[in-house]
Amino acid sequence: MIKEFRDFILRGNVLDLAVAVILAIAFGAIITSLVNDIVMPIIGVIIGGFDFSSLAINVGSAAIAYGKFIQAIVNFVIIGFVLFLIVRGANRVMKKKEAAPPAPSAEETLLTEIRDLLKERK
Repeated sequence: MIKEFRDFILRGNVLDLAVAVILAIAFGAIITSLVNDIVMPIIGVIIGGFDFSSLAINVGSAAIAYGKFIQAIVNFVIIGFVLFLIVRGANRVMKKKEAAPPAPSAEETLLTEIRDLLKERK
């Protein structure tokens, strides 16, 4: 059973998944900091420092904090937009890398020359 467990844990896809989860958590912290520390203060200045989270309606002894819900929606939209910009930029960089075909290796050049010589013989 221990050997089976070791084999399971050491399979490539399990390790890849673990690395992906750890990187996603770290990237999430970066995005959260970007939104909370850079984007939200700028938006706060633009809208005059208005904070939705303080909005609430009192119904009897209960308070319905609908402002926190609105603030969560605003945060979601902003985080989604920031992620969109990051992915869009990454896609542009990747397209530039793909656009330039790599130079043929020495082996490929040799094989091409051999192919061309064989075509000339026929």
